[in-house]
Amino acid sequence: MPRCSKIIRSSSATSAHSTIVAGGPERRDSVAAGLRALPSDCGIVLVHDGARPFVERGVIDAVIGHARAGDGAVAAVPVSDTLKAQEPTDPTRVSRTVPRDGLWRAQTPQGFPRRLLERAYAAEPPAGATDDASLVEACGAVVRLVPDSSRNLKITTREDLALAEALAAAAP
Repeated sequence: MPRCSKIIRSSSATSAHSTIVAGGPERRDSVAAGLRALPSDCGIVLVHDGARPFVERGVIDAVIGHARAGDGAVAAVPVSDTLKAQEPTDPTRVSRTVPRDGLWRAQTPQGFPRRLLERAYAAEPPAGATDDASLVEACGAVVRLVPDSSRNLKITTREDLALAEALAAAAP
């Protein structure tokens, strides 16, 4: 973490009010550590994956707007591919086609009123929860969809990195 801290602190984009906090083994651990480090006057929290470098300002602003209005919000893209479920006993066999109408791919940023996110983190996490929005949903709170772009890709594979490099090279 010391090397990362040095790089982040030297960035001109880093706020004078930034605090660098060590993450944990899971996303939930990292976000919880960040929540504990927030100053008391912070009322809105955005959670964003560092592996998504192409988020647009308008998406961030829309997520913040929903959080300021008291709801959770998640950047997301409507599913456009046909979805297939696999047979549990034979992972190469399709068991059914899942209707894609109304389905969205969750991305980040995800934003929340601070107290709502703290309440979600204090509760028992639901099985299969993989993001902060699912924790907030489990508390019965409203989470809004903010239409995003597929350009806000998450870089996790070599193929993702090659696409990200091409996007960065094409940027004005």
